[in-house]
Amino acid sequence: MKILFLDQSGKPGGAELCLIDIAKPYRDRSLVGLFADGDFKTLLQQNQIPVEVLTTKPIQVKKQSNLFQALASFQQLIPLLIKVVKIAKKYDLIYANTQKALVIGALASVLSRRPLVYHLHDILSLEHFSPINLRVAVTLANTFASLVIANSQASQTAFTQAGGKAEITAIVYNGFASKNYQIPEAEIKQIQQELDLESKFVIGHFSRIAPWKGQHILIAALAKCPPQVTAILVGDALFGEQNYAQELHQQVKTLGLENRVKFLGFRADIPQLMSACNIVTHTSTAPEPFGRVIVEAMLCGTPVIAAKAGGAMELVEHGVNGFLTTPGDSKELAKVINTCREEIEITATIANNARNIASQRFDIATINQQIAQLLSSGN
Repeated sequence: MKILFLDQSGKPGGAELCLIDIAKPYRDRSLVGLFADGDFKTLLQQNQIPVEVLTTKPIQVKKQSNLFQALASFQQLIPLLIKVVKIAKKYDLIYANTQKALVIGALASVLSRRPLVYHLHDILSLEHFSPINLRVAVTLANTFASLVIANSQASQTAFTQAGGKAEITAIVYNGFASKNYQIPEAEIKQIQQELDLESKFVIGHFSRIAPWKGQHILIAALAKCPPQVTAILVGDALFGEQNYAQELHQQVKTLGLENRVKFLGFRADIPQLMSACNIVTHTSTAPEPFGRVIVEAMLCGTPVIAAKAGGAMELVEHGVNGFLTTPGDSKELAKVINTCREEIEITATIANNARNIASQRFDIATINQQIAQLLSSGN
């Protein structure tokens, strides 16, 4: 089967990292078409996956765009659509990996007479999307997609509650190669030395810098922990969220935590950094579609504290393979951090359980097999 994958981003977020794993088995008979240039293209090339940047003009529609903004942007999409239709005729299937890719993919599906699959990596709710964008996504998926792959039960439920057809959906979690998260002790110690983390209790936070990702919750919790507890924040402000990044720096300064918080920006060595942490925290204030960093931390053998909402609740069983806290509650988060710091043996047992469970439950070979079966069955 020859597949044309479409993705709107030039930057590697969770959906894009997932796409790399899905596209690998098809790299001798597929193309990834991007709507923006950037580091994601480089990652695809490093994995020997054919890629082409289909437009250099940024698509102006955002998750919160209104009807006028959406209509105004449609004219700029026409050249991109024409190009996608022409390419799609050389392939058997169009695989839309993001919402903007769904818009182009749906129209191209009709014009090229190729089936459409939509991989849903979002919670389609008014917390994340404007009413018009929500309606457009659900309508296009219902009308043109032969299959909607949801990355969690939470994503599928939000889709159907927004009016999506349950009968065209299937749940497939993200897959991971567990060997990539088995980091030698020497590498871990090297990173700890480089970042001056030795003899400290290190909390890691891994996500783009954005208000709903809740970095401010962790910083507030850190202020309620002993002085040896420090935090590393890994990720950049990607989508016009630089103001929030400045607010975080100011929060650190106000709380007198300058020596206890490190902003590391974008890093490619995530498994190494996670392995160098004593705990990884997930602090999203709105429901997460899946929670890729949660599984990555589990595979590293690092204890995870996650916000109790959305996809995270499908990944973490409190006290068994991780810990759950109320979203936005910095006091509760601080309490769990301090408990983990004090109860080292129990926490280590939970982290070991998490690694064993995650390596089986999210094995990339099994996940890719599930997707291959769905694509071949035409569901």
